[in-house]
Amino acid sequence: MSAQQLSLLKTYVVAGLVALSLAAPVTAQSQSESTLPDYVVAQFGTPPPIPEGDLSPGMEFAVRVAFIDSFKLNTWEENQELALAEIAKSGDPRLAWLISDMLRFVGSSRLQVTFANAASQLIGKELPPSDLWGTLTDHLIAWDVPAPPNYLDAKSAIFTSVVPGWEKIFTEGDIDWRLVSWGGVLIDDRAYDTTDELCNCIPAADNPEAIPASEATWLAEDDIVFGVVVNGEARAYPRQIMEVREMVNDTLGGRDLGIPYCTLCGAAQAYFTDELPDGVERPILRTSGLLIRSNKVMYDVETFSVFDTFLGKAVTGPLAEKGVQLKQASVVTTDWASWQATHPETTVLQERYALGRDPDFRNTRDANGPIFPVGDVDPRLPVHEDVIGVITASGQPVAFQRSTALAALLRGDEITVENVKLEVDAGGIKAVDKDGSDLGSHQAFWFAWSQFHPETELWGG
Repeated sequence: MSAQQLSLLKTYVVAGLVALSLAAPVTAQSQSESTLPDYVVAQFGTPPPIPEGDLSPGMEFAVRVAFIDSFKLNTWEENQELALAEIAKSGDPRLAWLISDMLRFVGSSRLQVTFANAASQLIGKELPPSDLWGTLTDHLIAWDVPAPPNYLDAKSAIFTSVVPGWEKIFTEGDIDWRLVSWGGVLIDDRAYDTTDELCNCIPAADNPEAIPASEATWLAEDDIVFGVVVNGEARAYPRQIMEVREMVNDTLGGRDLGIPYCTLCGAAQAYFTDELPDGVERPILRTSGLLIRSNKVMYDVETFSVFDTFLGKAVTGPLAEKGVQLKQASVVTTDWASWQATHPETTVLQERYALGRDPDFRNTRDANGPIFPVGDVDPRLPVHEDVIGVITASGQPVAFQRSTALAALLRGDEITVENVKLEVDAGGIKAVDKDGSDLGSHQAFWFAWSQFHPETELWGG
C-alpha cells in the first residue's frame, strides 16, 4: 500500500471513529451472579455489566478496522490502534470475543500487551499478557458473555484470512461460534479414500487395512486400544494410530463407521454413517482443525456440514437441514492384551497407519489440565477424571466414574440406571440395555462429558 493510500485510509478511519462520540450509548444491563453457579463466581469473579442491542455505526466501523482489516491487510498500524482504543473505551464485554479470536493468531509480545489492556477494560478485570488468550477466553465462557452483533461475519473474516479452507465451514447453524477456536492444525479437506495422500493436516484414514491379532507383533500388551464390536465382528484401533489420525472411516460388521478420537478430551467414539434418511449419502468425516471447548470439530468433506463431535449431530450445512443425527456403537478403552484375550478373533489396524510415530500424550501434554480454554468445569470430579458416558432411554445423560464403577463391577456389584446396565468388556466398560443390546457408550474426560452434557447425572457409586 502506498504512502498516499495509507494517508487516505488514516483520514477515513479517524473520520469514522468520530462517529463513536456522536452515537447514543448502549444501555448496559447487569448480569446477575445468581444466574451463574457459585463455583463460577468463586473462580472467575463477578461478571461485568453486559450491554444489549446493536452496535452503533461508529463502533461497527471500529470493529471492521481493528479486527477485519488488520487481517485482510496483514497489518497493525495507527489505524488499528485508534480503533482498538475506541473499542476498549466502549466497555462492551461482548467485543472481547473478537479480541479472543485475534489472540489465537497473534504472536507479537507488543500486541499481546496492547490486547491485554483493551480486554482488561472491556471485562473490568486486569488480565496479564502471559497466557492472555486462555485466561480471557476462560472468563468469557464461564461468564457466558454474549457474542456481539454480526459476530459470525467478523469471526469468519478473521479465521478465513488465515486458513481459506474454512470458508465453507463458517456458516450459520446450530453451533455456538463463540466457543470455536483454532486447534493449531489445518483442515483435512482431502477427497475420500486418499489415506496415503500427504497433507499439512491431521490425515484421516479411510478404509484402513486390518490384520489378525496374531500378526500384530508391533503392539505391546499394555498398549491402549479402542475396541469396537459390530454384528459380532471385533476390531481394535490402537491409540498410537488414533493420536496421529484422529479420524477413521471404516466398515465393520457390514456397517459403515466414522470414528473420531479427540486426544484433548480422551474420547474415542464410533458413529454409524449408514442407514441415514433418504437422499443422504454416507458422510465422510474429517478433522476441521477447529475446536469447541477443547473438543475437535469434525465435518463431512462431501457437503462441508459440521457435526457436533461429542453428540454426533449435524449442526450446519445440508446435513443439518436434513436433521442428520448419527447413532453410536460402544467404544471400549482397554489394553491390547485384555482386548485380544476377550476377543481372540479381533482384527487390528496395521502399524503403518501410525506414520512411524509412537505418541502418548496422556499424562504429559495434558497433565496440568486442558491446554485449550474450556471455561468453567463442573467441580463434582477432577477435570481429567475418566468417566463412561451414556444416554438413557428417557434421554438423560449419565456419567460413571470409571475407576469406581470398574471396582464395583469386578467385585460382582450390579450397576444400573434406568434401562442402562454396565458390564465389563475386556477390562474396559460398556453400557448395554436390559436386553443386552449395545447403547453406544464411550469413555471421556469428565470436563468434556460434563460440558457437552451439562445436565448429566453422576452415578454415585
